[in-house]
Amino acid sequence: MTDSFKYEVIIIGGSYAGLSAAMALGRALRNVLIIDSGLPCNRQTPYSHNFITQDGEKPNIIAETAKAQVLKYNTIKFLNDFVVSGKKNENGFVITTKTGEEYISKKLIFATGIKDIMPDIKGFAECWGTSVIHCPYCHGYEVKREKTGILANGQFAYHYAQLIRNWTEDLTIFTNGLSMLTDEQLDKIGKHNIPVIEKEIDFLEHGNGKVEQVVFKDQSIVDIKAIYSRPEFEQHCKIPESLGCELTELGLLKVDMFQKTTVEDVYACGDNTSPMRSVANAVAAGNLVGAVLNNEMTLEGF
Repeated sequence: MTDSFKYEVIIIGGSYAGLSAAMALGRALRNVLIIDSGLPCNRQTPYSHNFITQDGEKPNIIAETAKAQVLKYNTIKFLNDFVVSGKKNENGFVITTKTGEEYISKKLIFATGIKDIMPDIKGFAECWGTSVIHCPYCHGYEVKREKTGILANGQFAYHYAQLIRNWTEDLTIFTNGLSMLTDEQLDKIGKHNIPVIEKEIDFLEHGNGKVEQVVFKDQSIVDIKAIYSRPEFEQHCKIPESLGCELTELGLLKVDMFQKTTVEDVYACGDNTSPMRSVANAVAAGNLVGAVLNNEMTLEGF
């Protein structure tokens, strides 16, 4: 590293993926800055599951423990701020934060996650991550054999019906309007006695984020204990795109098997790159990108 670079690596996003990448780099003696705004996408989720050694722990506790462990490595710095822009110059990348400060590095890691776009259904956002859930591996065991809804349409609804039936057979599909399921899909769904309700939803009745009823616009109701849904999303941070990073058809950052984006010296890991949204997967991806990036810098400097 030359005197032109304040940091060897800047990690934007200091949740599970970003902290995991930082630990690998810190143990490799790399000079790293983590910038994080403190708004992880699972901040409403009460407990994290399917992460060995941490099963049932609160997500914020996992993150706080990880941060404390990472910052024991004295080459790692953590900044609570929000990144507003990034640009490439002849020396590397210049990152500007909301407070107006500029930070320079040769390598970037985006661990910025995605932003879920809540549907226009009152009560959905309040229940999201608590009783309106996206992943049976993360939350399915806790609502096993309960009366469960699937708020989806078309192929997503069909896939959820196939998958969630492993946890409960008491399923109802809510398409929230005209069904886009094919005749073949409806036939298969019918054989498993899964009702498909096409009526438009007015709101979700809930108590402190725990869904109790689906209320339709005709004021009819269905009692329910949990709902699986996959809302639309967008990249939480648009800077990778402004730097030229490509997106996949799903809207995720395009990376190779080493978490490299389509722009040289820019890496990404976590929910912004993978449909497998979980703490365990984010940690694994961050660990990989930290090791890969350190190896790349080692080869460059040899």
